[in-house]
Order: sequence, then C-alpha cells, then structure tokens
Amino acid sequence: MGWINGKTKICGIFGYPVEHSFSPAMHNAAFKNLSLNRAYVPFPVRPENLAYAVEAMRTLGLAGVNVTVPHKQAVTEFLDELSPAARLSGAVNTIVNEGGVLTGHNTDGEGFIRALAESAGSEYIRGPVLIIGAGGAARAVAVALALSGTEEIIIANRTEARAAELSSLLEESTGCSVMAFKWEGQPAEGSPEHREWAAVLDRVKLLVQTTSLGMRPAVDTYPSIPYQLVHSGQVAVDLVYNPPSTCFMNKCREAGAVVYNGTGMLLYQGAIAFELWTGREAPVDIMRRALEDSISRRG
Repeated sequence: MGWINGKTKICGIFGYPVEHSFSPAMHNAAFKNLSLNRAYVPFPVRPENLAYAVEAMRTLGLAGVNVTVPHKQAVTEFLDELSPAARLSGAVNTIVNEGGVLTGHNTDGEGFIRALAESAGSEYIRGPVLIIGAGGAARAVAVALALSGTEEIIIANRTEARAAELSSLLEESTGCSVMAFKWEGQPAEGSPEHREWAAVLDRVKLLVQTTSLGMRPAVDTYPSIPYQLVHSGQVAVDLVYNPPSTCFMNKCREAGAVVYNGTGMLLYQGAIAFELWTGREAPVDIMRRALEDSISRRG
C-alpha cells in the first residue's frame, strides 16, 4: 500500500470475527482502479466495544465502514440517522461519516435488487416472491423488494410468529401484500401443508433462500420444501455464495428453475456502499473480478 500518505481516507469493516471478509479485496481494488487516495481495512470489534468503535469513527475521521455479524442490529442505537431501508429492516451494514454525522444504511437489500435486475431481469421484482426464512437477510431483502414495488411477498419460516411480525411490518410500512406461513419441512403429499405449498409455488415467480443452510462447511444441508412443485419460468436465488452452487440451487435447477447464488448481492451491496462513501460510480467489473478471485482462493 505504497500510496498511503497524510491525506489518505480510511474506510473499513466492523465485525467479529472479520478476517474472513471479502470486502477489503473488493474496495481496495476499486480505490486503486479510480486512483482514489483511500484504503479499506478490517476492524475486529468485540460486541462490548461496539459503541467505542463507532465513536472512533468521529474521533479518527473514518470516511465510512461496513458493518457485519454480529453488529448489524446493535449498531443502530449509536448512529445519528438511519436511511428508510435501515430503519425498516432494523439493521445497518454501511455507515457514512459526513463531518461527524453518522448515517446508517442497509445496502444488502438494494444490492439484491441490483443483482437480480442484472442477472434475471427487473420483471421478477414485481413478484409474487417467496422468501424462505425470516432472519436478518430475509428482512433486508423483503424490505428492499417492498420499497421497490413488489406487489406480493410470501414468507415461509419455521417460527411462524417471526414471519408474521415481518409481514405486519411490511404491510403497515409499505402497503405491500404479505403472507406468512409456517415452514415445517417436507410436507406429505395430499396433506393441507402440501396443498398450501402447491398453491404458493404455482404462482410465485421468484424464490429467495435466505437461511444459512447449505453454507460451507455444511454443504449438504438445504431447506426441506417440496422441490417437485418448483417449475420452469421461475427464478431461484440462494443468498449463500460459498459453495457457488448449493443443494437448494441444484434441486431448483433440476425442477426447471433458473438459479443464482448470493455473489451478485455481495458485489452490489459493496458497490452501493462505495458510492455512498465516495460519490463516485463504483467500478463494478473491477470489484467483481476481485471478489471472484478472493472466493476462488478461499475455496
């Protein structure tokens, strides 16, 4: 990093642990490509030190940071302002420092929208959309879809109350039609649960798998849903990106759907953060190449 000097602006990522992050490779490649006097570094921040780390952004003049596990929800209470997506999702993955005023954004959901539009086409945003899971990733994606004009979202989750809470939030805040139902694993054919799944999968255009099932090293795990009801004309996205092709993706592909993993979302959430920090258009192709190289080396 021979370009670092007295005028270098620092960006980074707060998380714990954080050494696994692909973000430094993406952002430093982008800064270098645009000849920006910036550097991006990982900051391992323990949960008990989060408030101090956020205050250090002001003290040290950090231009901005990404926020990852386990801080995305907790960090909201230490910020001055929240974007609409961050406020609705209750989570922040990007902080912008403007003269000591810290604004929290959630670029995960918008990153998903941009990746989907690029890979599959913007028509799939209109829905209906099935989201499997109701955790933080599901919340970010659901909020972004609702704010982008999706007409109907269906949330399947093992804890029905959690899905119902997210459904109520979206309907009250965005006007999007949202249905929640309990996902209890592979239903017996002919059962009421199987008929409910059949009705849902008959009409949804987009399936989004938001749980950690299938993520390395547990590559043989996947959501237990009736994949035989998935069909051609549908797009299935697994937010997991390592391995590149998950069991969920393979099963949906075998049933006729077009499938994508979470690499595009990871790329574009970073690109949006870059644009928020710099006011410059992100060099997406450069960031994509750096990300893919990093993932392939990690294996």
